[in-house]
Amino acid sequence: MTIEAIRRRLYNYLKVADDKKIAAIYTLLENEIMEHTAWWDDAFVEELDKEYNAWKKGDKKGYTLEEIEQSIAKLKNNRQA
Repeated sequence: MTIEAIRRRLYNYLKVADDKKIAAIYTLLENEIMEHTAWWDDAFVEELDKEYNAWKKGDKKGYTLEEIEQSIAKLKNNRQA
């Protein structure tokens, strides 16, 4: 079974598992979960808010998804050349 299939099965299971099982699974993984989410702290959120507000006021330039995809494609092409 591929990792993607395992992820999908776990995700589907978690959607329907009873509260006791969810709590047990969380207890097993709590330390690892906390390590992966520790970077999402108040300072990071504050910086995102600051950047967003600057963009909204027009002080910072924003990019459309299309512009970003074009930029990535260009970088990939340069790297392959």
